[in-house]
Amino acid sequence: MVHAILLARVPRGEVDDLVQEVFLAALGRLPGLRDEGAFGGWLGTIARNRAHDYHRRAREWTELPENVPARDRHSPNALAALEAIRMLPEACREPLLMRLVEGMSGDEIAARTGMTPASVRVNLHRGMKQLRQKLDLRDAHGQ
Repeated sequence: MVHAILLARVPRGEVDDLVQEVFLAALGRLPGLRDEGAFGGWLGTIARNRAHDYHRRAREWTELPENVPARDRHSPNALAALEAIRMLPEACREPLLMRLVEGMSGDEIAARTGMTPASVRVNLHRGMKQLRQKLDLRDAHGQ
């Protein structure tokens, strides 16, 4: 779930480090969690806040030499799908990534996010419909 939340919000190359930061932050704050049933939503909030912090921080950039090998091992289709998902409404992005990337079931998504199973189903259905439209539109334009 944390991976999917971050994948929906930050560049792919930053996700792994931020996942680790989220769990370190959660571990430090765990004694303050009053309701164990709220753990999934609480952890999701930490992940969203960490993504927000990522975008607020000023980043220093260093130009890399041209001969540095590319790290990207993902297919162009996977990258296009991820970019299309990132353009969807927020309510659809996270559940879709939890389903498609993390392989979570609708019930697992509901349990971890605090959403109702019906809301998860609706968001997955709407998200998939919009995703298909975006990807079909890209294919029609030769992108």
